[in-house]
Amino acid sequence: MRKLLCGVSTIALVSVAQLARAQDAPASTAPGAPASEANEVIVTGTRQTGLRAADSAAPIEVVSTAALTRTGAADLAISLEQNVPSLNINTTGGDIAALTIQAALRGLSPNDTLVLVNGKRRNSTSDLVIDTGSPFTGAATVDLSFIPQQAIDHVEVLTDGAAAQYGTDAVAGVINIILKTSNHAGVIDGTGGEYYEGDGASGDIQLNKGFNILDKGFFNVTLEQRYHADSVQGLGDGRVQNPDGSPLAGLTSPTSNVVNAQNYPKENQLNGDPEFDLWNGFWNGGYKLTDDIEVYTFGNYSSRIAEHYENYRVPTKVSGVTSTGATVYPFPNGFDPQEKINETDYSATGGIRGQTAGFHWDLSGTYGEDVNNIYVVHSANAQLYPVLQANSATAITPQTSFDNGKFKTTESTFNLDITKNIDVGLATPLNVAFGGEQRHDTFSIFAGEPNSYYGAGAQSFDGYTPLDQGTHGRTNYAGYIDLAADVITHLHVDVAGRYEHYSDFGSTEVGKGTARYDFNPMIAVRGTFSTGFRAPSLAEEYYSGTNVSPYSADVVLPPNSSAATVAGFKPLGPEKSTNISVGFVAHPLPKLQFTVDYYNIHIRHRILETGFIYGTETVGNSLGSEIVTVSPTVLNAIAAKGVTLDSGLSYTGISTFANAANTRTEGIEATANYASDFGEFGHVDWSLGFNYNDTKITELDDLPAVDQNATYGQVSILTPNALTALTTATPKEKAILDALWTWNKFVVNLRETIYGSSSQYSANNNVLETIGATPITDLDIGYKFTPQLKVSVGANNLFNHFPPAARGVSGGFPSAGGVVFNVPYAFSPFGINGGYYYGRVTFSF
Repeated sequence: MRKLLCGVSTIALVSVAQLARAQDAPASTAPGAPASEANEVIVTGTRQTGLRAADSAAPIEVVSTAALTRTGAADLAISLEQNVPSLNINTTGGDIAALTIQAALRGLSPNDTLVLVNGKRRNSTSDLVIDTGSPFTGAATVDLSFIPQQAIDHVEVLTDGAAAQYGTDAVAGVINIILKTSNHAGVIDGTGGEYYEGDGASGDIQLNKGFNILDKGFFNVTLEQRYHADSVQGLGDGRVQNPDGSPLAGLTSPTSNVVNAQNYPKENQLNGDPEFDLWNGFWNGGYKLTDDIEVYTFGNYSSRIAEHYENYRVPTKVSGVTSTGATVYPFPNGFDPQEKINETDYSATGGIRGQTAGFHWDLSGTYGEDVNNIYVVHSANAQLYPVLQANSATAITPQTSFDNGKFKTTESTFNLDITKNIDVGLATPLNVAFGGEQRHDTFSIFAGEPNSYYGAGAQSFDGYTPLDQGTHGRTNYAGYIDLAADVITHLHVDVAGRYEHYSDFGSTEVGKGTARYDFNPMIAVRGTFSTGFRAPSLAEEYYSGTNVSPYSADVVLPPNSSAATVAGFKPLGPEKSTNISVGFVAHPLPKLQFTVDYYNIHIRHRILETGFIYGTETVGNSLGSEIVTVSPTVLNAIAAKGVTLDSGLSYTGISTFANAANTRTEGIEATANYASDFGEFGHVDWSLGFNYNDTKITELDDLPAVDQNATYGQVSILTPNALTALTTATPKEKAILDALWTWNKFVVNLRETIYGSSSQYSANNNVLETIGATPITDLDIGYKFTPQLKVSVGANNLFNHFPPAARGVSGGFPSAGGVVFNVPYAFSPFGINGGYYYGRVTFSF
């Protein structure tokens, strides 16, 4: 906290020193956006046309494409996280959760943030985050990796509840991505870089080009190819090595062969970034049929192949006996399984909009689909191999690649939106907006090949079985009305109501009221009260699978299944929320603006993944260790699901999603923007963003009595690891100071992001791990050789900060959890890989 306060104090002193140079009042922008971008006309958070961000009654942050690219990151989610203080992303993940980056506003789940493209709902990923103890577990929302930055004109981030306006899942806010509409300009943008340690090499190339259609329309297309190599953190493996990487004394053959393992002494490659190849294609087009009517379309086709290392398997993990009685170890040096996805994502929107008799109308339809084919490679099935080997007198080669099944989500949406200004004698005409939406969603799990789930399944990830398989759907209908006007001079009021009917949860009504009063051109106050209702995602309701490690297995039960009923759980119900915010906008000096907003979000029946609920556990004493049964009911639930687990596991258990708690999230968001003119030495656009966010559990449901065992401490539905994931693993404070200096042909962007302290109990031994307040410095230096050619070099995490890492051994495993030594704490908000440097070339034409 002391580092955070020192950093914020420094920011404040620098800001005050520059006030005397400020001149014209800018509008609200995100940190890093120059003042010229502040007067952007927005379309998010209002149904009115022509409204600027600075005049909005709700807090809106505008992030331009230039601000996104100055971060040096090719991924949109990472770039937004470095520009919007209240936005967080998952920097690491377990299993296939490591392969998707999702974004969350105001410390809530990504499921509470609605993502729009050109104002239309974007389809979600089929890759559900199953990562007990992660703040992002349960997330199955939009994967921003599939939206190339060069396709974007700007991004509008509404940091306020908007369920009544856009849909009942917009509890924390809305990210609205506005695509380019150029009909002639083009740009080629290429970047490459790697971490300071020499791994994680990345490359990205994007082409954007606009085309004129008969002088009445445009077609803008963006193509992208992106590559990222894996990175590795940590050393060795606690089952076969000491903390310095040397082999343990007394190892016998074949385990002693660890010294010959690939990548020894870093043979366990679990902790780090995945490797991926990503291809994106995005289009945006429109054509005027008449002066008043336009047809439009936009969409994407994307493909990704990604692989992520899992835990190293020791040489004795897979063995068999020949028909002549000889023991065979097919992997004498052990092996490194990898989980792999082959993903396709595509969407298409078509619509027609226009004006008739003073009514503005917009009729559209959108279809989106995401398919994830799941594989395990460089692996083996430890139960299948000995069965096959027993039929042969000679050693056989095990199967090493498995088709584990696939996920699929689809979403079709139809919208009709109508607005009209009506003069009713108020200070401004009454803007009346109304419309409707029909949406149909599906979520499917498809079984893998039989060998992937035979016995305990392929090592590192059990294949999906016919019992997991299924397709589930939901249809909902919605209607809304939104009334907005200046009821008297300087007092703007916006009131919205929405009715939604779900085919599986019935009907609900939500509402929102927003007001802003401008006392004078220098200061205005604003506030919002809204309600929300979020139905559980189909993935939360119906996901079924088994996550395994070398020493544990977590069987994920679908909440709506008979196996979950055996364990005492009920089917999921919806979340309900209340959102209050109040704040002010001030222009105390020319070219200086700052905003401060307080928010309070109360969520009832919040959907959370339970902690790991033990069926069996290994306990030890001076006489040795033994596996004990903690909950026979949990074992019965596993059996009811039809799952066979690997023998000799130290821990086995279940998790599921449940309406587990009521929470209250309070916070403060503050932004400041001003400009300095240094004459012949150029000008600097300064910006400051600050977010304080605190989540508390106001009520926690009990763990079903049939699963409890007080002797072993199993009494809560959330373990200490899961509790702290919800309340303290995300920093309460985040500040972004950005200085953009433009001088002749140079553009220099210096950004300081200060993360407050965070902490979480480890999953395996309940050690409280803490990351202190940390400043992360990013620097981007660009030079325009010609008006068309710009070259930039830069570094993220310039001073190569790492989160703390566990170095000792507790209970037989490294105290950070898992089996790898010296792994930086995975909940770090700034990642675990240290500094990253890059170069970028941009050619405009």
